[in-house]
Amino acid sequence: MARGDKAKYSDKQKRKAEHIEESYEDKGVSEGEAERRAWATVNKQSGGGEKGGSGNETSTKKKSEARKSSARNAAATRKRNGTNNGAKKSSTRKSTSSSKSSSSKTTHEKKVAAGRKGGKASAAKRKKESD
Repeated sequence: MARGDKAKYSDKQKRKAEHIEESYEDKGVSEGEAERRAWATVNKQSGGGEKGGSGNETSTKKKSEARKSSARNAAATRKRNGTNNGAKKSSTRKSTSSSKSSSSKTTHEKKVAAGRKGGKASAAKRKKESD
């Protein structure tokens, strides 16, 4: 079998590699580099080709650890690059317009709207003003 031959990979592994490769290409990675990364990911997660052959027994535990490792690396990359394209979405505010109802304003926004900033000095000043 020639080097780089994918005959020992299952159909599922081939589909997975194709999907990963397309994802990399969508991100602007060259075709050759995307293919290399895709097969490296499949090999890491599954332990290589799953069709027969000697020495072809990667434990379930090692496969699970490899998937977790890949997920951690992806999360670190997203954090480093300032992107969050993972499955989990963060809850962020949708609107910052000035027409918020008082119940949706933050404590800081309420204090600013009332003309005060809070803190000990402001509290003492308010007490003097009210006397």
